[in-house]
Amino acid sequence: MREVVVEADGGSRGNPGPAGYGAVVLDPVTGETLAERAEYIGVATNNVAEYKGLVAGLKAARELFPDARVHVRMDSKLVVEQMSGRWKIKHPDMKPLAAEAARVFPASQVRYEWIPREKNKHADRLANEAMDAGKRGKQWEPSASSAALDASAARNAATGPSGPPGDATAGAARARAALSGAAGGARAGGGASVGAGTGAGVAAGRSAAAGGSRPDDGLFGADEAIAAQARASLAAASTAERESAASGDFEAEAGVLGHPGRSGRAAHGHPAEAGLAAPQAPSAGAPLAGPGQAAHDVLVPAPAAPGAEGATRTSGTTAPGWGAPDMGVPATFVLLRHGETALTPEKRFSGSGGTDPELSAAGMRQAEAVAAALAARGTIQEIVSSPLKRCRQTAETVAAGLGLDVRVENGLREADFGAWEGLTFAEVRERYAEDLDAWLASPKAAPSGGGESFATVARRVSATRDRLTAAYAGRTVLLVTHVTPIKTLVRLALGAPPESLFRMELSAASLSAVAYYADGNASVRLLNDTWHLR
Repeated sequence: MREVVVEADGGSRGNPGPAGYGAVVLDPVTGETLAERAEYIGVATNNVAEYKGLVAGLKAARELFPDARVHVRMDSKLVVEQMSGRWKIKHPDMKPLAAEAARVFPASQVRYEWIPREKNKHADRLANEAMDAGKRGKQWEPSASSAALDASAARNAATGPSGPPGDATAGAARARAALSGAAGGARAGGGASVGAGTGAGVAAGRSAAAGGSRPDDGLFGADEAIAAQARASLAAASTAERESAASGDFEAEAGVLGHPGRSGRAAHGHPAEAGLAAPQAPSAGAPLAGPGQAAHDVLVPAPAAPGAEGATRTSGTTAPGWGAPDMGVPATFVLLRHGETALTPEKRFSGSGGTDPELSAAGMRQAEAVAAALAARGTIQEIVSSPLKRCRQTAETVAAGLGLDVRVENGLREADFGAWEGLTFAEVRERYAEDLDAWLASPKAAPSGGGESFATVARRVSATRDRLTAAYAGRTVLLVTHVTPIKTLVRLALGAPPESLFRMELSAASLSAVAYYADGNASVRLLNDTWHLR
């Protein structure tokens, strides 16, 4: 009996939002592409799009070989576990789709396997091409697709240099290898998908450009010197490719390609207060500190990776140096994690899918301490809060001290941790070891029972960030939210890989700060400040 591989994926730019799916049928021996399917499906969730991709892939396989054995590979843990019969299907939108998928082939002829996202790039690219087409008011056309070419280049790149997660040299090598798979390095309708397997910021094609120093007008409103921004836009990628990467692709949001003005750049900035980790000393030959900068705050331009392409600037900035144009007053987000609840000291998962606990007595004292500290500083102009009770209580306490109103923003809610809500890490390890390992290994893996993956949260948070920076341009806004959204905002501002989420400490009632400039630059000003609680 003939065997084929079906790889499928789906995505939503907003969850729910504009959505599309992609599916590919492959020869398991040669890796040859036998069929491709992709479609823009309008507004839907990630999971619905993934299921539709599965159905399309199975139907494409049946058209080729009605009696085939089918090996389905997807990076959606939810779909794989539900279709394998290990998890129940509860969502009403997914039940009919799962039933439709089950009818395409007899169950005895289909087996399911979860794979990491980096191994599902062909289907992922098709899904993004479908969403890009939908954005233009059209449907995906096979003649415009480059997903098969990119998949071939990615396989070639997989044999190249490797390194630890976040290793820039290995990431640059993969980017160059991926580009080598396309004639002349440029194609209509799509570019190389880079950073495979590492989530690393791409070092290829980066050069440094820094803004000059500006007067300091307060802790969170300080318009300080902006660092050299490493623009990692590949010379062969078109502006359309960079825009499409920003609209739903997790690695793009992480800074691999990014949207215009945030394309592949590592955002540097120095802390507004002492008390953070000691910075590294500048290397030999580093430029002198600008006005108002301490010597340890000097920003050293990062060298281009060996063989890197020249940088393509997307925002019309000047040549590398200290003379970048004035970008105006940034939108500054002061990020406040809510005060403690009864679950906080016990280190239990507490997301948006649990009991919505209120602040404990200790948490109320923390909120009052934050209110006093921010009132003394006097720089907060607006307050926006997650809808969850612990954040609204914290925000309202601060607002009372500042004489401001609180706006609720649903996009600032914590991740939904599914079946893990209320459990400790050890309890999750005991009950859901395999799921936990997958979650720790891949940003697209969701918690058991259909919670939100870090990829889903990143798309939601980045869309919220863009709305709020547009609404509050030039203002200093207190965002009262949770661990995952705050860490995600910091990670995206730095262009750091997904695993950096596990390497940040974020205490209850702590303050962090990120400034966002009109040209898309971001500067992390503060992280996990708890001085006001001591």
